[in-house]
This record gives sequence, C-alpha cells and structure tokens, in this order.
Amino acid sequence: MTHFHCDLAYDTLIGMIRNGQHYLDSLRDGRSVFLDGQVVDDVTTHPAFAQAAKSVAKLYDYQCEPEHIELMTFESPTSGERVSRCWELPRSYEQLVTRRLALTSWAELTCGMMGRSPDHVASVLGGLVMGIDLFKQYDENRAAALLDYYD
Repeated sequence: MTHFHCDLAYDTLIGMIRNGQHYLDSLRDGRSVFLDGQVVDDVTTHPAFAQAAKSVAKLYDYQCEPEHIELMTFESPTSGERVSRCWELPRSYEQLVTRRLALTSWAELTCGMMGRSPDHVASVLGGLVMGIDLFKQYDENRAAALLDYYD
C-alpha cells in the first residue's frame, strides 16, 4: 500500500495520506490504455476519462482537508501515521460506525455515482484480512502473503 504526504500546509498533522494531485500523478505512469483502438496518452486529460479521474482526485483532497481529517483518516497501529479510514480494520462498534460515516461521506460527494471509488479495494482486502483465520486453515503461506500485501 503506497501513501503520499499531502502537499498542504497542515502536512505534519495528517501524516501520510494521498491527495488528489498525487492520485492524478500516479495515473501518469506509462500504463497502456486503449479506447476504440486508439492509444490514450494521458487518462487524466482524455475526454473519456478526465472527469472520472478528477472526481476520484476530489475524494482524496476531501480526506486531506483539516475539517475531515478525524473522520476520513485514522492512526495506523503499525506505523503510527495517519492513513485513509478505508484501510481501517474495525475492532469496535464505534470504529465500524466511524468507518461507515467516512465511506458514506465519499459516496455523497459523488451522489453515489462512482461505482468503484477508492474505498472499494480497501474494503475487499480489509474483509479478507478480518477473516484471516480461515485463510490460515487453508494455507499459512497464502495467509501470510495476504497480510503482507495489506500492510
């Protein structure tokens, strides 16, 4: 999991979470994208993808705003850094409710129209990690690989 420092005045407060510009920059990584048989040089500027990319970038910027830091991020128990609430493994009812509120606020920003927002993969992986004992019963090495990937 890669995190980036927000390049904002309150960087020391929020630690390591991704902002919108870092997200957009990450899309310019040399990937091969084709649309109707044509190469798309930059998905962040191509008319078919630019608005969706900007919408996701706004989600990341939202979590970096000072008034949303407590809701949208949490202190990682392993690194001590603030990270996106999407990656939290709730251990209490209160944590579960807070995580739901964070994910709901992201859904509201897109009026529920972003079908696979960034919390999607984190939620799937978090669910798998929460059931790690089942994976360990099947294959200790695969369970370890899942935990390594999640961390």
